[in-house]
Amino acid sequence: MQLQAGADAPQFHLADADMVTFNLAAQRGKKNIVLYFYPKDDTPGCTMEANEFSALEDEFASLETEVIGISRDDCISHASFRDKYGLSVLLLADTESSVCRKYGVLYEKEVDGQKKVSIQRSTFVIDKSGKIRHALYAVHAHGHAQEVLNLIKEMK
Repeated sequence: MQLQAGADAPQFHLADADMVTFNLAAQRGKKNIVLYFYPKDDTPGCTMEANEFSALEDEFASLETEVIGISRDDCISHASFRDKYGLSVLLLADTESSVCRKYGVLYEKEVDGQKKVSIQRSTFVIDKSGKIRHALYAVHAHGHAQEVLNLIKEMK
């Protein structure tokens, strides 16, 4: 089930690349959150997307917005990915797929004749009150960070 704009953002706690727990509820009233789900660390599209979000970090920060990436990779994989590319976005490990399910970003695809569950590249813009302002499913990596920044700029 896909989430819609206006809904309350599903709450969660996940570990980041340094194994520090991130709590979405603790951000309420402090920052807007860009939550982007991506399939896999250190793959071409995911690397491009993470680099583009990282390059715009200062602009997001000036709009009181934190960018957070989530995949099913573990904390060690996230740390390697972050360090290899000098990423500044926070990367969270959803190894059990629980948050992916809450946000409706999993889908089944066929790879070499085998059915496999994967993450559909998706982004959610969550305002300071914890409401989803934008729910973007099946996005394209290239240029996506700038599109999301433009959406943040339009929020009042």
